[in-house]
Amino acid sequence: MEKWPLGVFASIDAGLGVHLDVVRELGIPTVHLHAPSRASRTPERAKEFLARLKDLGITITVVFGGFEGESYADIPTTARTVGLVPPATRAARAAEMKEIADFAKILGVDAVALHVGFVPHDTADPLYRGAVEVTREICDHCRGNGQRLHLETGQESPEGLLAFHNDVARDNLFINFDPANMILYGSGEPIAALREVGRFVRSVHCKDATWAANPGHEWGAEVPLGQGDVGMEAFLQTLAEIGYYGPLTIEREIPQEPERQKAEIGAGVKLLQSIKAKLL
Repeated sequence: MEKWPLGVFASIDAGLGVHLDVVRELGIPTVHLHAPSRASRTPERAKEFLARLKDLGITITVVFGGFEGESYADIPTTARTVGLVPPATRAARAAEMKEIADFAKILGVDAVALHVGFVPHDTADPLYRGAVEVTREICDHCRGNGQRLHLETGQESPEGLLAFHNDVARDNLFINFDPANMILYGSGEPIAALREVGRFVRSVHCKDATWAANPGHEWGAEVPLGQGDVGMEAFLQTLAEIGYYGPLTIEREIPQEPERQKAEIGAGVKLLQSIKAKLL
């Protein structure tokens, strides 16, 4: 099996990812799929989608959940609206995440992922306990489907993420490591964080960013792969150190500029291919 096959974050309908025609045009063999709208998450649509994927020679490795009402406008808004932490939307989003896992099972995908949200640092906070309980609930549902649940890095420090992982205490809970998110949220230096949580990493996003002037209080800036502060060669070297040779899934979150998005992902493919040639 190929080490570090390339991937890209993709969407069927609405979402941050590229569409499948772009995946095919760039010759990328794997995708992380942004879960489609509820209307598209039917067995019939899944069968149609699987047939198209087979024709294109594309494999889905992770299905990502996202929810209506989430906003990444700024860090406080993200904390208030994203993931499973906000109590007003928690039950409905947990139910939807289970539906997404069931759709992923029909697609033959054994991993689903999401941003759990801003988990409080205080483990006695009711929001913390609620996030732990709902994550256990979704893990248990995924176990019934033979699936893993991957939590995407970003909002928590590596120490906080490990503590949360330990408190959830489910052996099908893992991490999708996005190094740029550590910079964007100001939650930790990405290479050191990867070493710290590496034993739980089962999928990654290859994304780049530059630090904000006031990390943790304002957003960093997402930039094309190789033009930010992650250090992509160091990132891949560290992935090798922790024994991760799974897909390298490029994410570039500018769907409002599809031609630029495609061009920058294409440049990212070339960059990763050159680093792979050097390291493997």
